[in-house]
Amino acid sequence: MPIHPERARFPLPAGWALLPLLIGCAGSLAYWPGLVTWDSLRQYDQALSGDFDDWHPPAMEWVWRQLLPLAHGPAPMLLLQLGLYALGFALLIAAMGRGRRALAIGCIALLPLPVALMATIIKDSLMAGALLSAAGLCALADRRTAGQGAMRPAAFALLLFASTLRFNALFATLPLALWSLPEAWRRRPARLAAGGAVMLALLAAAMPVANRLTGAKPSGVELSLIIFDLGGITFHSRADQFPPVGVADAVAVNRHCYTPVKWDSYAWWVDEPCPIGFEQVRDAFARGRIEPHLFWLGAILHDPFAYAAHRLAHWNVETRLLASDSVDRPVQVAAPPNEWGFAVSPNPIVRAVDWLACRSGETPIGWPCVWIAAMIGLLWAGGLGFPARVMAWSALLYALGYAPLGVAAELRYYLWTMLAGAVALVLGVADWRGPASRGRWMRLVAPPLAVAVIAAGFRVVS
Repeated sequence: MPIHPERARFPLPAGWALLPLLIGCAGSLAYWPGLVTWDSLRQYDQALSGDFDDWHPPAMEWVWRQLLPLAHGPAPMLLLQLGLYALGFALLIAAMGRGRRALAIGCIALLPLPVALMATIIKDSLMAGALLSAAGLCALADRRTAGQGAMRPAAFALLLFASTLRFNALFATLPLALWSLPEAWRRRPARLAAGGAVMLALLAAAMPVANRLTGAKPSGVELSLIIFDLGGITFHSRADQFPPVGVADAVAVNRHCYTPVKWDSYAWWVDEPCPIGFEQVRDAFARGRIEPHLFWLGAILHDPFAYAAHRLAHWNVETRLLASDSVDRPVQVAAPPNEWGFAVSPNPIVRAVDWLACRSGETPIGWPCVWIAAMIGLLWAGGLGFPARVMAWSALLYALGYAPLGVAAELRYYLWTMLAGAVALVLGVADWRGPASRGRWMRLVAPPLAVAVIAAGFRVVS
């Protein structure tokens, strides 16, 4: 079912739905010239030198390098990611027409967490901007407007770009790629499956091809997941699952290093690095000529219950289910010390956005577990058009992908789930009418309400 403009009984004035989007973007621009993080500082350094590795997406570093002639520093990247984000919302609003649904889409841009995160120069924000623009192009193409023949390829090109920014982006991009197919293909299961298979291959190849084209050197970034999982399995099984790292009692040492929150205790940048650290494990694999992925898979198969306990413990913290809200600050507000002096000047708007983002991060609207439950409820309710379904699946699958692949607990990882989930809710419930809608509303509300009550109850009693 394509998106058609809403025929509102009381249409809004033209452009009225853009007002909340403009306010939200103004809130992000108050962080001028953009809030850098340790990750983005490392990427900027590589953009300056042109010497890329694959620890962070070299595609983003390459793009940043192309922007240097315009201006040095974070400002060009801020304008790029915020521009894609605003374009996506504007296209979605244009596809909605002039009714309340268009205004609801615009109001999503007022959510405090996205406002703060879109001011932060980070791959998650750039990816969210690219995905929103792709969704907006697909929505506008569904209106059968002039130029739709170029909109769908442009949307898929943005999805390919988004797939170069995160190794797990495929979970978000594949459902949207199906939306970029012509409507006639989407109505025929065989064509939809064939088109999806081709797109799956292209999207999966996007990051490795981009890394090769940019000449990025391998950094061993995949070992962060492997080491974190080996530490978790060792902790829960009480048996050493690491390769020989030269530590007398690896189980006891790991007990002091491991936390289900994040893998960072095994990294070199923490104040007290674990004796079973990144370099030690990488050297052990190299000395023993051990293939890390096969070793990792063997450890999982050897004690799947310990692996499951570790993964569930981490995902519980990451999604903020039975966890403290203080596990990680919801958003960053100040740049770390850096040689270029990049910093955000404190001002009333930044302080207000940061306060609202931090407070919302302590409520169900900022808990990923509630958004996951909301998408399950929306899909369970049914009665959805194709756009609402693909947005819901994109939000849900991307969030679920962190269950086996997450290594940290920052809320920025769920930025796309929040944005796509909110758009899916607007698209999904807008057309619910008649007696059947009552049952659908109950199925929609029950899962997130139950999860929110459980999560809030844990915080009250703990």
